[in-house]
Amino acid sequence: MPPGGRGMGGPMGGKFLTEEEKANQPKITPELLKRVFSYLKPYTKQLVLVILCIIVSSFFTILPSIITGKIVDEGLLKKDLNALLLYIGLSLLVTLIASLIGVAEHYINTWIAQHITYDMRNQMYSHLQQMSQRFFTTNNQGDIITRMTSDIDGVKTIITSTFSSILSNSITLIIALVAMFQKNWILALVGIVIVPLFTIPTRKAGKKRWSLTNESQQVNDEVNGILNETLSVSGQLLVKLFGKEKYEYDRYEKANKRMIGLNIKESMAGRWFIVVLTTFTSVGPMLIYLAGGIIMMKYDPNLSIGDITVLVALLGRIYMPVNSLLNIQVDWIRSMALFTRIFNYFDIPVEIKNADNAITPETVVGDVVFEHVEFSYEKPKTILKDITFTLNAGKSIAIVGPSGSGKSTIVNLIPRLYDVDSGSVTFDGVDVRNLDLKFLRNQVGVVSQETYLFNGTIRDNLLYAKPDATEEEMVEALKKANIYDFICRQEKGIDTEVGNRGLKLSGGEKQRISIARIILKDPTIFIFDEATSALDSISEKKIQDAIDPIIKSKTSILIAHRLSTILAADEILVVKDGMIAERGSHKELLAREGVYRELYETQFSKALLEEDGVTELEQYIWGSQPADEPIDE
Repeated sequence: MPPGGRGMGGPMGGKFLTEEEKANQPKITPELLKRVFSYLKPYTKQLVLVILCIIVSSFFTILPSIITGKIVDEGLLKKDLNALLLYIGLSLLVTLIASLIGVAEHYINTWIAQHITYDMRNQMYSHLQQMSQRFFTTNNQGDIITRMTSDIDGVKTIITSTFSSILSNSITLIIALVAMFQKNWILALVGIVIVPLFTIPTRKAGKKRWSLTNESQQVNDEVNGILNETLSVSGQLLVKLFGKEKYEYDRYEKANKRMIGLNIKESMAGRWFIVVLTTFTSVGPMLIYLAGGIIMMKYDPNLSIGDITVLVALLGRIYMPVNSLLNIQVDWIRSMALFTRIFNYFDIPVEIKNADNAITPETVVGDVVFEHVEFSYEKPKTILKDITFTLNAGKSIAIVGPSGSGKSTIVNLIPRLYDVDSGSVTFDGVDVRNLDLKFLRNQVGVVSQETYLFNGTIRDNLLYAKPDATEEEMVEALKKANIYDFICRQEKGIDTEVGNRGLKLSGGEKQRISIARIILKDPTIFIFDEATSALDSISEKKIQDAIDPIIKSKTSILIAHRLSTILAADEILVVKDGMIAERGSHKELLAREGVYRELYETQFSKALLEEDGVTELEQYIWGSQPADEPIDE
């Protein structure tokens, strides 16, 4: 960003709030300030040390200007070489000391800032980990990451820049003014008269360049948008197929021309500003020279040339602090706005949390009961209405229904990814809201349609379920998941990298590793939520072969479109519009010619044609084979 652009300050221009920032200015209250400074409290000793460093550094920074007077009076005018060398050496030593103190101050300041952001990141991550699934489904993921990264990173800048800038500029200004008035109060007043005038062109030029920078940024975004759209593989293909090369070139040329014009205007606005600024900064010293000369020649012969030189040097020292402090309001508002954004996230209540005296049962059976459950993601739209059913330990239930009917929502209530609005979900006779959350979720294993693998090896992903698992346990889980042969064919075997989100594996391979991970976890209840959806028939068959033994031996809930999976369940629940419309066996539900029959004819029959043993299944479906006889797939 060129000088005087967005966020500009110092001698090149003022800082200004955007219209959005003006509209969303935080209300700065004592409570907000107390909360902000509470993060500094653990580092009070280091903060005191920073303030001492700033005071000493500011004093030593001003000292060379005062020594200049001695160099002129004692060294140059008296033609004393020893004095000249002494004061020049002293000035250089003082400057070096000021710089070294400045380094120490910057280190301590940075140390404080890094530790505060460390504390805030840990606090934010811990808080976000406690948020319910509702929080992550309703909030933009980019906003969540922004709070964790750039927003908290901004706190570093506030501490190392804004807070320290207020302190150092205020102290420097005070020391410089005291020194000026101590030397000669009349010349001090003459010199500082020009300071308010100095800020006028700064503010005006700053506003002009701010406006031009904003407009230039908008045009730059437009240019980048055209490039991203038309030079991507898909975009370029579309341009060629529609013969729009000339149209896109004209559009780009027009935006590019506007950007060039604005850049020239912005650059020239800065040049004219420098001309005005240079003139104004020269007026103050000239006034001191004029007034000092008159006083020295006519009224006070004791006023030395060195004194006048010192006052001119000190006047130069106050320009930057004055301009910085004039702009500090913008920095302060932005800082408080940043803290407010962060605190808004900290203040989001934890929706799903352990009850007081949460229960951790010593024995586990695995009975699940839904009693008159009502649920909604957002009021007043109800998703589930009067859901009541029982899943006994060792049994299985298949939940089927049209898309969006609430099937996945039902199973999400068991591990308390959400809490019911009314009614209850009980596990072994205890309301899940009264169970220890970690205990409850350890009892539930979910294999969903959207398989997620962490970036790492297959071993890493398996150990996520059971960190102390032995090699034999992992191999056994992989065999049960019907993926062990594939892993043996890999050069690194179980230590094969899966890539980000498992992108180095196919959908079926990821799904089977996910099943192995759940088998290794060994939960009381297995939930398969469309585990074979969107896979080719070969992958689907391998996953089905892995799932079938689990269904037969474990308490299971199945949400599936595959007919053989549904038939394997002890009971089928048909959900429509958030309610259990029908329940029973496959044969019973077909005979009713209701929702299930419609689903069978539109969805399940298609999957049936892809399965083995079609003839025997059809006989069973249409009643030619007794319901209690096994089906050979």
